Amino acid sequence: MGNDILRVRVARVAREAEDILSYELVAAERGDLPAFEAGAHLEVLVPGPGDFLRSYSLCNDPEETHRYVITVARDARGRGGSSAMHERVREGAVLEIRAPRNNFPLLFARSYVLVAGGIGITPLLSMARRLSRTGADYTLYYCAREPGRAAYRELLSQAPFAGRVRFSFDGGDPSQGLDVKALLATRQPGARLYCCGPTGLMQAVRDAATQHRWPWEKVHFESFTAEGTSAATGREEQDFEVAIRSTGQVLQVPAGQSVLNVLRRNGVRVPSDCEAGTCGTCVTRVCDGQPDHRDTFFQTEPAGDQRMLICVSRARSKRLVLDL
Repeated sequence: MGNDILRVRVARVAREAEDILSYELVAAERGDLPAFEAGAHLEVLVPGPGDFLRSYSLCNDPEETHRYVITVARDARGRGGSSAMHERVREGAVLEIRAPRNNFPLLFARSYVLVAGGIGITPLLSMARRLSRTGADYTLYYCAREPGRAAYRELLSQAPFAGRVRFSFDGGDPSQGLDVKALLATRQPGARLYCCGPTGLMQAVRDAATQHRWPWEKVHFESFTAEGTSAATGREEQDFEVAIRSTGQVLQVPAGQSVLNVLRRNGVRVPSDCEAGTCGTCVTRVCDGQPDHRDTFFQTEPAGDQRMLICVSRARSKRLVLDL
């Protein structure tokens, strides 16, 4: 699986809906796990003949460093990974995983529209946890065939999610489900749209967003296979290094983690505030390398390669040397 393999123990298996189980994973040797950000997924080597390498979105709060939580929908018509997870993985089992990566990052917005279908709730649940914790403005639309097939329905019906979540059950007839054309007919200024679910739902959302002229850079999708594994679409984040000019210290910035958080965990303190790329508090001078700007602070004033907001921006080069 590569040099980023982690060994984790299954601390808990729970039924979240019909044919849907969640798995709480903790470090096999105890201690913290690598940090992740909302929208991230990890790869699991599912035990069995020939083994199965499958990707699953993380659905717990990114603030939690002691555990990962993934959720798996069993599909008898799938490739075997989901059935193997349901049948062979029990509490106490030790699994090999690859550290989290994020191709579906939660970017700054004034407000958010989250649309989930079936097991596609998993990355959006992690986003909803973060947005609720930070007091952001969002609404989550959760589509399923029937209430018994909606994972985390009870959780999402309680605080802090109650009032932010809208359920839609179509009984197997998509025409009776969520009216995405009406939903996306009006876009609030600064809103972003995130969608994860079956192909039909995502195509309907994509068509409606195009029809109503949502800016393409404000619309984000993640697809998954029939058996519920995450298969991110779009540009994949790459690992890179940051070097601290004053000390020569070199730190690895994995995909799915911000420069700011990596610096914090290694004792380097940088002033910050919004941590969403809007306020400019964490602007840092770049001595060498090419930043990949992902902020909104520098939209009207080009930042070039000499400075960056380390809370959200990444690197186009293999290394950045920061004036810290």
